[in-house]
Amino acid sequence: MYTVYLKRSAEKELKELPPKVHDKIIKVLLSLRENPFPRNAKKLHGREGVRIRAGNYRVLYLVDDEKKKIEVVAVGDRKF
Repeated sequence: MYTVYLKRSAEKELKELPPKVHDKIIKVLLSLRENPFPRNAKKLHGREGVRIRAGNYRVLYLVDDEKKKIEVVAVGDRKF
């Protein structure tokens, strides 16, 4: 099982979201602990990382398979 960490900036972005969206993203983050590469996750082009959608929002994260660690880099509207 992977451990999920949030960068300080991602944590701040998450706290600013409406409660419904916040809860949905928390569920997505908890599911990443079991499978960091679900079917709807996409590798980023031009930079390291993976993105996953949660409704109209995206979560950008990095995966370290050796340390079994997921670092959430950003959380925000799909337009960011």
